[in-house]
Amino acid sequence: MKIENARPFPKRIRWFASPRYWGLRLHSSLPRMGLLWAMALYLCLSVFVSIDGEARTKPDRVPRQEPELKIVDLKMDPLPFEPGNGPLQIMVTVQLPKELDEAFILEVTSLISSPSKTSLRFLTHRQPVEIPQGEEGSTDRPTLSVELLWDGQDHRKQQAAAGIYSYEVRTKLLADGEKGPRTIMVAWPKRGTLEVK
Repeated sequence: MKIENARPFPKRIRWFASPRYWGLRLHSSLPRMGLLWAMALYLCLSVFVSIDGEARTKPDRVPRQEPELKIVDLKMDPLPFEPGNGPLQIMVTVQLPKELDEAFILEVTSLISSPSKTSLRFLTHRQPVEIPQGEEGSTDRPTLSVELLWDGQDHRKQQAAAGIYSYEVRTKLLADGEKGPRTIMVAWPKRGTLEVK
């Protein structure tokens, strides 16, 4: 499409729009310099991204070593449990560490909770650690059995409703300190569920 009688831009506008008006000089080396700067910027960004990615990479977790204090057996009777027909017996067998130099105290606790977490009951038992005589030179680690009893009531002294309840049993060794008992060792907890009718 050809436009007839088109007037050229005035001389002032052409001079204003020219690079010379702004003090710029065009050289044949400008495209080459722009390419070099772009390559340098790309290399810097790639190195930064690789270093940042390595810093965010989490190191492999070292598996935790199980403590010498262990819950080796856990039994509950009767199951399913019916409140009002006697308590629920929770028998916990704990394996003690090899070295018991102090007069340790064994603490066993159990938390029983309903699915909605509105009904809770916390049971606890403490007893001094006594190693049976004649087992000092034995290679087998000594064990102790502790019994916890649940009467079927929650923390509000109300009878637990029927349903599936979760439990968590924990045990730890304590020693008398200046400011009261201090924790020496903690065993890994045991978790599970029980039916209440």
